[in-house]
Amino acid sequence: MRSHTLTRVTAETQITVTVDLDGTGAYDNQTGVGFFDHMLDQLARHSLIDMTVRAQGDLHIDDHHTVEDTGIALGQALAAALGDKRGIRRYGACLLPMDDALVRTALDLSARPFLIWNVDLPTAKIGTFDTELVREFFQALSTHGGITLHVDMLHGLNSHHIAEAAFKSVARALRDAVEVDPRKADAIPSTKGAL
Repeated sequence: MRSHTLTRVTAETQITVTVDLDGTGAYDNQTGVGFFDHMLDQLARHSLIDMTVRAQGDLHIDDHHTVEDTGIALGQALAAALGDKRGIRRYGACLLPMDDALVRTALDLSARPFLIWNVDLPTAKIGTFDTELVREFFQALSTHGGITLHVDMLHGLNSHHIAEAAFKSVARALRDAVEVDPRKADAIPSTKGAL
């Protein structure tokens, strides 16, 4: 079973995340931040990773801690579900269009976290959601999931479209990377013998 449930509790947030890497993209995400829930739904649906998120955070301050800590918990849950990463394809990439937006993602489940983020969201907010939190989420996911993650916006005019294209592009790349390679299902995908 390539699945994991993780609970993270701090003075600012209480978050429980469940992921199943061999799912169908089913989702049930409730963070109290509507736009963020919509993006998490996209992440699950297009990665085919079943995902349930329950988050209670200090939303009376702002959405920052809830979004960032969800990224931390989700990254840790993904890393735990991957285990020793035996048999995975390891790498994934996607060039994803959404109306005016075109976002390219390339990632490596390397255990060496690094984020390259070349995404310019033209507005400060999408509804009430602070657009700078999109990067904060992916920084946390990359760091705590051990993911080398490159996300580049090639085109885009509308902040909602750009953000959604980023989540979908990462999701599709993640889908490829976590899949089991039938040609090497029993091997660690590295000449080092470990990731």
